[in-house]
Amino acid sequence: MYLAIREMRFAKVRYSLIAAIMLLVAFLVLFVSGLAKGLAYDNAASIQNRQATHFIMEKDSNARFTRSLVGEQVSERASTIVGEENVQPLGVKMTTVTAEGTAAKLDVTVLAVRPEGWLMPAVTEGAVIDSQSEGQAIVDDKLKDSGVGLGTVIVDQASGLKWEVAGFVSDESFSHSPAVFISGRDWQQLQASAAVRPGGVEEAEAGSNSTNYNAIAVKGDTDQARQLAAALPDAEVVTKTAAVSAIPGYKEEQGSLLMMIVFLFVISAVVLMVFFYVITIQKSSQLGILKAIGTRTVYLAKSVTLQVLFLSAGSLMISVLLVQAVEALLPSGMPFRLPASTLALTCGSFIVMSLIGSLLSVWKVIRVDPLDAIGRSAL
Repeated sequence: MYLAIREMRFAKVRYSLIAAIMLLVAFLVLFVSGLAKGLAYDNAASIQNRQATHFIMEKDSNARFTRSLVGEQVSERASTIVGEENVQPLGVKMTTVTAEGTAAKLDVTVLAVRPEGWLMPAVTEGAVIDSQSEGQAIVDDKLKDSGVGLGTVIVDQASGLKWEVAGFVSDESFSHSPAVFISGRDWQQLQASAAVRPGGVEEAEAGSNSTNYNAIAVKGDTDQARQLAAALPDAEVVTKTAAVSAIPGYKEEQGSLLMMIVFLFVISAVVLMVFFYVITIQKSSQLGILKAIGTRTVYLAKSVTLQVLFLSAGSLMISVLLVQAVEALLPSGMPFRLPASTLALTCGSFIVMSLIGSLLSVWKVIRVDPLDAIGRSAL
């Protein structure tokens, strides 16, 4: 450690430049990771936040809520396996609404849940609704930016139905659109106003007066999920993870961002590898002399590794502070999330990639021949 710190203090400019490059790369890695996490959450918050472990959907719907339609009989069958308290119907409909009295159109996702059930999020402002409520909705607070407030009446463009905003919830969205939660009564009216397509699971098992939902949310273990799949051959049981991944654009969006993050990690490792390899070549003669006077190769290799570790850790510490400062300045509408778990994983991965980038320099240190180094010094 003494040799590593002494050398860094002696060549301040050289190592400061390397640290500056690592700082920029580390900041970019953390920022893109925060964007990726934020976009993923904004795309599927209303599903990820639910307590369900599985969703029962229509067969061949490819785990997509918008392609699925199931009847109440499916919910009744599921209740016999996992218990009535662990089963909740869920309606999902992407639509466009306008605030009454304005011409502005807002893209939202209507979610039908039991207001007293565990699918209903906690209301942060305003009043809650109950199963008997009609014409009332709980909406995501992002709609405040569009002029929607408590008591505002929003009108569904497709059906003409109206809902008065009774309260607000936070961080509830589906496919990057704010969520609007309504009761089962309003969902029945919404269903009645739309043409229900034929051939779905609900027609095979439910009567014409049955209320249809897009999925049945279930809280249960893996064994119960297998029992549900066996008891419902005309439906499919999907995990929450699979349902989130099936949201349109989710996998493509996250795949692109993940590729960017991977390339940034690779770039950081290559940059470190090149810089430290060049530095190691430049001081080959000094390393040879140190070996000749008895310095162990392991000690010299540890010195190079410690330099990389110091620079990586220092750059990460400053980068974390910079990212937090930038996050505080970002507009509220920008999806950015960097929880402690993601931060720790990203920082750990960055340090590992940095150490991998130092392996070529370590190999060069091991290969230095003391006799050749002394000969070159003499010349």
